[in-house]
Amino acid sequence: MQRRCFGTPNSRLRGDLVQDLYLKELRAYKPTPIKPSDSESHVQKFSAPKAPPHSPDEGDIAQDLKAYEDQQVELEGQASPGEAAAPEESWFEEEDWDEDGEKAAGSH
Repeated sequence: MQRRCFGTPNSRLRGDLVQDLYLKELRAYKPTPIKPSDSESHVQKFSAPKAPPHSPDEGDIAQDLKAYEDQQVELEGQASPGEAAAPEESWFEEEDWDEDGEKAAGSH
């Protein structure tokens, strides 16, 4: 027994019809030519921002920097001029070991 399909040929034709319309419109499309002045309406002109107002905290930066540079450098462990250097303490404790690898009797 043979079947008849009425929907199949129409759907195939419809697909071709839509594709043909799309291709026809695509071929007929002509983009507008781009002019150099077109970007002027979309891009703002650059203008440098205004300088920020003078802050009272920034008033004496030059003097503070000069005072900092003129300070005497202090290093830990060094004596300042005119003072005797303090003897440095050794925090390392050596333990006494016997020849056998045991702690000596007099150590902790």
